[in-house]
Amino acid sequence: MKRFFTLFLIFILNAGYVSADEGMWLLMLLDKNIETMQKMGLKLDVEDIYHVNKSSLKDAIIQFGGGCTGEIISENGLVLTNHHCGYGQIQSHSTVEHDYLTNGFWANNYKEELKNPGLTAKFLVRMDDVSDRILKLLNDKQTEQERQKIIDNEIKLIKDEVTKGTEYTADVKPFFDGNAFYVFVYEIYKDVRLVGAPPSAIGKFGADTDNWTWPRHTGDFALFRIYMSPDGKPAEYSEDNIPFKPKHHLPISLSGVKKDDFVMILGYPGSTDRYLTSYGVQNNIKYKNPTIVEVREKKLAVMREFMNKDDAVRIQYATKYAQTSNYWKYFIGQTQQLKNNRVFEKKMILENDLKSWIEADPAREKKYGKALSQIEEAYNHMNKYEVALWYYLEAVIRGPEVILMSYRYNALTNAIKEKRGDEIINNIAKNLKSQLDKHFKDYYVEIDKKMMAELIMMFNKNVHSTLVPKEILKLKNQPANRVYAFVDKLYKNTIFTDKEKIEKALDNPKLSTFAKDPIFVLSTSLLNSYFQFLDIYNEKEEMLSMGKRNFAAALLEKDPKKTVYPNANSTMRLTYGQVLDYEPRNAVHYNYYTTFKGILEKEDPTKYEFIVPEKQKELLTTKSFGQYANAYGGELHINFISNNDITGGNSGSPVINGKGELVGLAFDGNWEAMSGDISFEPKLQRTISVDILYVLYIIDQYAGAKHIINELTLVK
Repeated sequence: MKRFFTLFLIFILNAGYVSADEGMWLLMLLDKNIETMQKMGLKLDVEDIYHVNKSSLKDAIIQFGGGCTGEIISENGLVLTNHHCGYGQIQSHSTVEHDYLTNGFWANNYKEELKNPGLTAKFLVRMDDVSDRILKLLNDKQTEQERQKIIDNEIKLIKDEVTKGTEYTADVKPFFDGNAFYVFVYEIYKDVRLVGAPPSAIGKFGADTDNWTWPRHTGDFALFRIYMSPDGKPAEYSEDNIPFKPKHHLPISLSGVKKDDFVMILGYPGSTDRYLTSYGVQNNIKYKNPTIVEVREKKLAVMREFMNKDDAVRIQYATKYAQTSNYWKYFIGQTQQLKNNRVFEKKMILENDLKSWIEADPAREKKYGKALSQIEEAYNHMNKYEVALWYYLEAVIRGPEVILMSYRYNALTNAIKEKRGDEIINNIAKNLKSQLDKHFKDYYVEIDKKMMAELIMMFNKNVHSTLVPKEILKLKNQPANRVYAFVDKLYKNTIFTDKEKIEKALDNPKLSTFAKDPIFVLSTSLLNSYFQFLDIYNEKEEMLSMGKRNFAAALLEKDPKKTVYPNANSTMRLTYGQVLDYEPRNAVHYNYYTTFKGILEKEDPTKYEFIVPEKQKELLTTKSFGQYANAYGGELHINFISNNDITGGNSGSPVINGKGELVGLAFDGNWEAMSGDISFEPKLQRTISVDILYVLYIIDQYAGAKHIINELTLVK
């Protein structure tokens, strides 16, 4: 197994051979890329980007919440991220009377900034290579379960060692499908407050129609602030907390960007699957993606029906709708571009070439010869159940909220059945009661009920009868009115749609109250069926894991000079490239930037996606741009594109020029390269970013929040 680590080092030592615009690079290994970056226009050194003991760019970058990126832009802990990253917080503070989603929000001082329970800002303290330590414990005679148990035990030891005596947390991540391991040490701040956000007509301009496309005209940004205890430590919210003092904050360039400019992006890309085989590509195209799209289309339609009728419901479901619609469109685009960009064929060429290389040497044949056949066999098995898997995930786990909510009460019923004692039972009841306010704040029973009926019908239609729980299988081939009558009866006779009824039941928890509840019975049946189903689906899991690990190891050994880098896995990465235009198809050219004119051209007061607020329209038509158009000869630029390599999780990442100054805010990818998480498309793949000058214009000219502008470090 130590051979794998040697291969990984060979790859790193040859990293200079890679294309500059492709790759999500680990910061501690940038010394192998730095010469190329400097030739492209970087004016900094490696230590200016990543250093453990002194201030560097990494100290200005946070993982925002659990799924986005943010950056520190002032010495008082001001955070810039995407509007869609802060959307849940903006929604949570919105009411019909104070509709911050529609009207925006701007705090005039620290006291007006809004707290957000549960929101965190995670800083990377350092990362270390622990590959040799873990890999030396492993050998080819171990089963996958034995191997994983050894890995898990060693990871626990490592995490305990690196955090002992500190307030830090740690995470150990595998790379190259288990051929290398790194430990990441973090400091997490838990008091993050909302400072400012434009109205959705700016922050989400274009909404679903423009999502994942270019050209864009979206002001996708929001402002937050990190707070710390008076002694400078991470702390839960307190009125005594003070603004965070960062080790580094990003200065902001007023010089704008132009074509071919060097730019780099630091952030926390969530996941890519660049080593997915042709079998995985086929699985996505034929089974996974279409199923997700089909179920989400129905859920979106149900939500829209009720949101369009009632502003209170619109606000309640705004975040849920946005989260569902984002990846609904993503999977439509990914399927289309996997086909258009002939990704399956590209993977087949790579695999056939690898197979020939393996077969040319008996030692390689012995070590890697079964990798592709193991992957193929595993996918052949999973394909039989893939549609059912995604119906369980999308229509049950992420379906009607009452299913997962009521299933959690199994912990209480089990405690009562097993007579664990009043103290344990009351503690469980108390915990369940504490969750009710949050659940019911954004819950509308009519949406949940209709979604239940529609998804039951879809589940019965598309999932094989042997995999459908008996409680809903009895409705198979029944007319819609019968299904709706069944669901109406469920919701009429349950306590789980009424906060007061649940609270009353939890005050004196009895087994009969919950065990006989029709929703509880249904949810328990559905979830138990799901867990039983997973045992069938995962029968080839060990085979797939082994095949993928050996496939990745073979690729590394075959051609260490090839463009190879680890998949994204929510660890901090850097991507570098240039501001560039592109040609998506014959006779079509897309410029690298958009201007204010596009907002006015797209305006349509009859469509919520393209409403332009009156104040913004006045400022744009009178060209009241202040200093923010100077860099562009009087034009106000809105968005720009570059060939950086990003994915989900990079939302909110800073786009930084060669001097280490902020020039933009990454927020999206482009339609023609929606297959990019699986296969990078160098001629087509573009990162879409908000020009920082448009962000400043909105804060200053539109919102009049000059106190925020005064807080920033602006560089001309």
